[in-house]
Amino acid sequence: MYTLGINAVFHDSAACIVKDGRLLAAVEDERFTRIKHGKRPIPFSTYELPFHAIDYCLQVAGIHIKDVDQVVYSFDPYLLIDEKKAKELDPADPQPWEGLFLSSIINAPSHLTDGYPHHLQKRFLDAHQADWEWHFIEHHLSHAASAYLPSPFSEAAVMVLDGRGEVATTSYHVGQQQSLTRIGQVDLPHSLGLLYEEVTTYLGFLHSSDEYKVMALASYGKPTYVKDFRDMVWMGERGQYRIQQTQLEARFGRARLRHEPFTNHHFDIARSLQYVLEETVLELTLWLYEVTKQRCLTLAGGVALNCVLNARIRDDGPFEQVWVQPAAGDSGTALGAALWADAKLRGDREKAFVMDHVYWGPSYDDDAIGDFLEKAKVPYTQMENVAEETAELLAANRIIGWFQGAMEYGPRALGSRSILASPMLPEMQAWLNEVKDREDFRPVAPVVTEEDAPRWFTDAQPSPFMLFVNQVAPHKADLIPAVKHVDGTARIQTVNREQHPLYYDLLKAFERITGIPVLINTSFNTVGRPIVCSPRDALECFWTSPFDVLVMGSYLISKHDGEKDIRGHSHVQTASAFG
Repeated sequence: MYTLGINAVFHDSAACIVKDGRLLAAVEDERFTRIKHGKRPIPFSTYELPFHAIDYCLQVAGIHIKDVDQVVYSFDPYLLIDEKKAKELDPADPQPWEGLFLSSIINAPSHLTDGYPHHLQKRFLDAHQADWEWHFIEHHLSHAASAYLPSPFSEAAVMVLDGRGEVATTSYHVGQQQSLTRIGQVDLPHSLGLLYEEVTTYLGFLHSSDEYKVMALASYGKPTYVKDFRDMVWMGERGQYRIQQTQLEARFGRARLRHEPFTNHHFDIARSLQYVLEETVLELTLWLYEVTKQRCLTLAGGVALNCVLNARIRDDGPFEQVWVQPAAGDSGTALGAALWADAKLRGDREKAFVMDHVYWGPSYDDDAIGDFLEKAKVPYTQMENVAEETAELLAANRIIGWFQGAMEYGPRALGSRSILASPMLPEMQAWLNEVKDREDFRPVAPVVTEEDAPRWFTDAQPSPFMLFVNQVAPHKADLIPAVKHVDGTARIQTVNREQHPLYYDLLKAFERITGIPVLINTSFNTVGRPIVCSPRDALECFWTSPFDVLVMGSYLISKHDGEKDIRGHSHVQTASAFG
C-alpha cells in the first residue's frame, strides 16, 4: 500500500512516499525549483503543491499517481472553517486565514490532478481525484508523528515546538508503538516560535528561515535583557505559557536594517532571547517528564532545529535520551502525516521503521555524472580512489564541493551535498563564509567519525543529524580551530561506515594523513540558494563560487592545475605541526 505525504503550507513544501510502513523517498520541492524554502515573491503562491517532489517520489516507487492508495496533507483547514463556509470563500479576501489561503488548501485534491506542470505529465496524466483517498491531517499531529514514529523508541514523550499550526503552536504527546495521545497544547497567538521569528525580523533577518542566524549571533552577546524577555513569556501550569504582545522597538529601540553592522546591543538581544527560550523549554520538559514518566523524549517543529536548545535539553533536562526529527521544520510534516495515515489504514500496532539516516533524495551514479560532464564539455579527471585522493586535497587546504550518493532530506547537508574543508587552519571559517557569501559571525560545523567523537568533543554521543552542540575538547581545540565557535562549542555530525561508507572512508583517509578524524562540513550552496540537487546544480554553484575543486562521484573537476589552494597555501599540515 502506498501513502503519499505532502506539506505545502507556510514554507518548505515537501513530499514523501511510504509503502507498507517504510519510507521509500522524501525530498523538499526547493531542491528542484531552486527557490529556497519555496518562498516566491507572489503572495500566497507558496501553497502550490510540491509537484516536482511528488514526481520524484512516484519515480522512486515506480508508480503513477493513480497507483497511490491515499494522499495525506499535513494541515487541516476544517479546524479553521466548516465545510459549509468553505464553499463561500472569496479567493480575493486578503485575510490570511480566509480567501486564497484556505481556498487553496481545500482545493488541493483537485490541484493534484489538473495543476501539475506540463513536463511532469508522465506520472500525473489522466489521474482523477477519485483514484485515491485524501486526508487532511492536523499540522501538529503531523509534526508529532514525524518526531515519534521514525524514532528508535517504542514509547516516548513527544514535544512539538512550532511557530504555528492551524490553532496549536506547542503540543505535548505520549507515543506508544503506533499510537499518539495528546495531553496538552498551547494555542495561537501564544508561540515561542513566533516570538523568535519576531526578534529575527527585528534584528534585520528574514523570519521563518533565518532564526538559526540569531542562535549563532547569541554566542557573541550577554544576557543583558533577560528580564525583558521574561516579562514577555508568562509561564503557567500543565505546560501552558502566554506570550505578552509587545512592540520590540518600544522596548529595545529602532530595529536593525539589513545593511547595518551588528553592535553589542544586537548581540545582547539575541543572547537574552536564546537564554529565555532555553529556560522556558527546560521548564516545559520538567512538566512533561513528571506527567508522562517516560525515559525518552522526541522533538519536532521548527524550534527543534535550535541545536543549542537541544543540547540544553539533552544535558540539563530530565529525560535520559532525546531524539530530534532531522527534518524538524515543516518539510518533516509530510513524513509524519504519511507514517501516521499509513499505520492507521493498515492497522499496524507495532513500529517497523527507524529513521537512522537522511539520504532519501535523488542520487546519480557515475554513468549519469560522466554523461552530463561530457555533454557540458567540462574537463575532468576520474579518480581511482576517491577517499584517498580527496583527503590529500583537503590536507593541502583545498575547499571541495562534495557530491555523493542520495541527497539529504531536511535542512542539513550531511555528507552527500556538502562543501568540505580542513578544520586545521583558524582562517578556514572566514574563508568558507566568504566563499558562501555568509555573515562573518556564522560558525562552520565539524563532521567526525562516530568512534572518535568523544575524544575530540566533550561528552559526545552519536549525532548523525547535526542537531546538538558539544564543547570542543580543550586539549584538541588548537588542532581544529576552524570549527570552534566563539563560545567553545561545535555543532557536530558523527558518522559511521554503515551510514555513509564513502564519507566515513574520507574521514579515515584524512586522519591517516593529518592525524585528525575531523573535517568541516557545510552545505553545498551559496547564500539565498537551496542545497544543490543535481550535477547541473553542483556545477553551476562550483563555477560561480570561489572554491577549488568539485568531486562528483569518482570525477574531479578543478579550476586550476597548480599545487596551491585559492589562498596561496601549498603545504600539508599535520597534527604534529601544532606540537
